[in-house]
Amino acid sequence: MLRDARTRSIVIQCALVAAVVGAAILLVTTTFTNLQTRGIPIGFDFLTMPSRIVISEAILSYKSRDPYYWAIVVGLANTIFISALVIVFSSVLGLIVGVTRLSSNPLASGMCRIWVEIARNSPPIVLLIFLYSLWWKVLPPVTEALNPVPGVFASMRGVIVPSVHISITTAGIVLIAIAGLVVLAARIAGGLSKFRSVLSWAAVAVLSLGLWMADVNFSTDWPKFAGSNFRGGLELTPELSTILIGLTIYTTGFIAEIVRGGVLSVGRGQWDAGRSVGLSRTQILRLIVIPQMLRVIVPPLNSQYINVAKNSTLAIAVGYPDFLAVMNTIISKSSHSIEGVFIILGVYLALNLTLSSAANWYNRRIAIVER
Repeated sequence: MLRDARTRSIVIQCALVAAVVGAAILLVTTTFTNLQTRGIPIGFDFLTMPSRIVISEAILSYKSRDPYYWAIVVGLANTIFISALVIVFSSVLGLIVGVTRLSSNPLASGMCRIWVEIARNSPPIVLLIFLYSLWWKVLPPVTEALNPVPGVFASMRGVIVPSVHISITTAGIVLIAIAGLVVLAARIAGGLSKFRSVLSWAAVAVLSLGLWMADVNFSTDWPKFAGSNFRGGLELTPELSTILIGLTIYTTGFIAEIVRGGVLSVGRGQWDAGRSVGLSRTQILRLIVIPQMLRVIVPPLNSQYINVAKNSTLAIAVGYPDFLAVMNTIISKSSHSIEGVFIILGVYLALNLTLSSAANWYNRRIAIVER
């Protein structure tokens, strides 16, 4: 039987799987035995206990008496928040810098090239530490805060910007969610044009009713200086501002090169065809070049977005309480290091797989389908 190539291949693969499973079982049983011998607790029961840890800034509401699992959720929300902002800002700036690098203006293209070279050849942690130390030496005290645009103030204590508050009724939220489900059902209906049309009109009706009942109110809170500090608005601390600016500068350098390569991948004939029908350079980029280059740049962009989520762990260097920083505090306080490591691995794996799945879905949507 071993002379047959297919049989031999199956036997070898089964042996490898058995060896891996056996090694994993041996590792787990040995670890559990050693932990029990030393009296070290193991299990996830600690997640429901009061955390008694301090998180300096959080997107979600948090108090020190909240359980460990809520502290983990708060840290994860901070990581997702900063990662989402960096992805959005670096994508926009990367598009601008990448296209400008191809400009015939030597000053504009040269400045963009300097940005790209510095970002791609500098360790991100060095960039973050440099910006964090520079923050305290360049910006003035809060009493002399810079006011570059109305409503925005920058000082040693951070950046203060106007905040927008949105209020919406529960009934409106429910109806809007139902409209979303109806839209999803319409998409699933696919080729059933009759049902899809009915569901689409139903979604419009439910969404209109939801917006009418939502009673959405918008209010803007403008920062004002009172006493020795600002009141109102949204405060971006030096730690948050540093990690946001630093990772945006770093990631923009890589995305700019991806965009530049995508633009160069579109043939010169496309540019000539656009000029022949009277389109300007901006219109050619927006209507012809960018839609075609997206098919080329989405896979490498996916890798950069995943890198953003992983590079967000460097926030611990400047004191921003991201997910990893919160987990380090939980591990040192609860003495559940193995469980903590498993939580860290599982969360980052799920986060990166989600980003990858979203990018792959979009890549399939814009791919050319041959018939």
